[in-house]
Amino acid sequence: MHPGKVRRENLQALTDLPNIGPSLAADLRLLGIDTPQQLTGQDPLRLYRRLCDITRTRQDPCVLDTFLSATDFMAGNPPQAWWHYTAARKQQWPSL
Repeated sequence: MHPGKVRRENLQALTDLPNIGPSLAADLRLLGIDTPQQLTGQDPLRLYRRLCDITRTRQDPCVLDTFLSATDFMAGNPPQAWWHYTAARKQQWPSL
């Protein structure tokens, strides 16, 4: 969902999270995450690496940015566009 449309009080489906559409919701379900609340406390890098392992393909690093966005939101922070996390991701994990 577009970050500007996200309502914390209305989190029922994965697609209610910032930047999560049907495709990334399906990826999260592959990881065993079926509800937004299950993202609370999750490590976005671990999620990204597990997704790469499960799909046997290197996912675009923007997927990690989106996982950063969703986990940050579930930690109580305001919704942000996924690209808000790109610079920090590149600094923290330059090899991705």
